[in-house]
Amino acid sequence: MRWRLGRRRWSAGAPRMAVRSALPWPLRWLLAAIMLGLSGALALWAFEFGRDIAGLDRNAHDELQRLRREVVELRTELVEARALGSTADSQITAERAMIERLRVQIRQLETDNQSLRSDLGFFERLLPASGDDGLAIRGLQAERLSPTQWRWQVLMIQPARRAPEFRGALEISFTGTLGGKPWTARQAPAPQPVLVKGYLRQEGVVELPAQAEVKSVTAKVLQGSAVRSVQTTGL
Repeated sequence: MRWRLGRRRWSAGAPRMAVRSALPWPLRWLLAAIMLGLSGALALWAFEFGRDIAGLDRNAHDELQRLRREVVELRTELVEARALGSTADSQITAERAMIERLRVQIRQLETDNQSLRSDLGFFERLLPASGDDGLAIRGLQAERLSPTQWRWQVLMIQPARRAPEFRGALEISFTGTLGGKPWTARQAPAPQPVLVKGYLRQEGVVELPAQAEVKSVTAKVLQGSAVRSVQTTGL
């Protein structure tokens, strides 16, 4: 029996035996990872060493420094351009405001010039006529302000030097047509009192019918029932 067992154990038909390592699988994976890490580090070192030998790293560093300097210069130029743009905008705004002020002043000067011309034409009538020593009307004007309102003004003067003051009354009347018929209207129901010391300028506003066609205005200076001066101006 023993001989048979021994022959079966050492014969070709005997059961196979497996020889296994004593290292556990986690330790094997750890060793494999360490070997791979060392291989990668060695390859990276070889790559960096080769690049240093070829001079690529120095060129890249110099190029990076140059690009950084250019970025700084471009940023500085951008800030300066923005500052110049802001200054230009401020100057343009100030110039536009100044131009607008000048336009307003020019319009005001034109208005004042027109007013001065009107006053000059009015006061030119201050010059007395030759040989006229009594009270006289030297200026009479009327203008339409609205469909129903008219403004009038008149200048009365005593040409003689040291003439005594004059007390009288002033009557302003408008004539024309209304509804195709002759029409007349006075600025007041009764003449208004006036006191002339050398000269006197009077003006006022009167309401007239909108349908009336005003053709002339007349100013009369009365002293009692006597007419001292009269002037009519066509419109």
